[in-house]
Amino acid sequence: MGKYVGQPIPHYDGLGHATGTTTYVDDVDFPGMLYIKVLRSPVHKGIIRDIDVSAAENMPGVAGVITAKDIPGSKTYGPPDQPVLVEKDIRFKGERIAAVAAVDEDTAQEAVEKIKLDIEEQTPIFDPFEAMKPDAPKVCPEGNFWMFNSGDHRKVRKGDIDKGFAEADEIIENTYHEKMHDHAAIEPHVSIARIDGNDRLEIHTVSQCRWFHLGQLLGVFNLPKSKVNLIGGTVGGGFGGKNDIHCDHVAGVMALKIRKPVKFRMTRKEDFLTSTKRGAYIYDMKSGVKKDGRVTAHKIRVVHDIGAYNTFGSYSVDKMSTFAGGTYSVPNIWYDAYAIFTNKPVASSMRGYSIISMLFPIETQMNMLAEAIGMDPWEIRFINAWRDGDTTATQHKVVAVGLIETLKKTAEMGGITLPDHLMAMDSKGRV
Repeated sequence: MGKYVGQPIPHYDGLGHATGTTTYVDDVDFPGMLYIKVLRSPVHKGIIRDIDVSAAENMPGVAGVITAKDIPGSKTYGPPDQPVLVEKDIRFKGERIAAVAAVDEDTAQEAVEKIKLDIEEQTPIFDPFEAMKPDAPKVCPEGNFWMFNSGDHRKVRKGDIDKGFAEADEIIENTYHEKMHDHAAIEPHVSIARIDGNDRLEIHTVSQCRWFHLGQLLGVFNLPKSKVNLIGGTVGGGFGGKNDIHCDHVAGVMALKIRKPVKFRMTRKEDFLTSTKRGAYIYDMKSGVKKDGRVTAHKIRVVHDIGAYNTFGSYSVDKMSTFAGGTYSVPNIWYDAYAIFTNKPVASSMRGYSIISMLFPIETQMNMLAEAIGMDPWEIRFINAWRDGDTTATQHKVVAVGLIETLKKTAEMGGITLPDHLMAMDSKGRV
């Protein structure tokens, strides 16, 4: 392990990045390539009553216009309710409605602005707590709660929560807020599509999960796998934001219609306003601790704002449940988590997907528990840290644990001298 950990290791493609010679998807070029711009919803929620693309189609320099009716296969993708191009019901501002391919981006944008829309605007809802009320406007036809197999929220129970609080010498309660975050990768979302010499649809993608996306795209294009060549390129920053399709489906449908190479590149503004995000979380936490530092109970309610559609939003609170007690052995845990639809951009994966989000309130709570009993924050972590054989909130037995050793190394790197009784501990068993 010492051969690599803590040693400077050359990045395998670092030279190309540093010298500017790396080829990204946006650098790929084909003769006669056309450029796509997208008409996006100007409202947060509404019903499309009519769309007239004739002026855009007849504009000089325009090679093609597509709407939902031009999609040869499934009009939705992902978890199968997110539209490639909205046909009727708009759920968030910036949703794709139509796309134009033209000789350059300026011409394509001018044509987009000529498309006439008749939208019946409706009342949007942005606050997940308002969305949870019985009389709230519906984001989805079926309601504003994602339905789990455990009901309208994910339930996890370990031990006896009432017993845990009864045994506690101190109990603290707090509410924590985590706001929406954007990935802000240097490379925006981009896709290039064409019909290659073998009559296959060839797409150059920035996808972080190419094979997962290929399965979704085949349904949209109504093509077998042998007729679609999805080519992965160097990803100029992803952080989870490129685990969702943003451009490939639109570029592919356009290439199939006009039979010419096309590029669809989102602007930074489009990326900020319409791409997937880390959705907001609100955590209500009640925790109990004994005077000796043993945490006896966590009661947690999580409300996750997943935006207008569910891609990875519900999966997020499922993942979080494993770490509902953090990386600590807590005998009694009560975890309720809600995935709530709102008229916002879609919530999806981002950096340490959902695990970091759960550890933020847990670790803050640990500091406050330590303060409540007058204990050093390091000590309370050593006392409760996972050992081999401990179980998570979901009853998973942890093995090959190295948390105590990691805490020791972290203290050393921070110039902190730990007392001998903590240094004598290890992750192999609990005294």
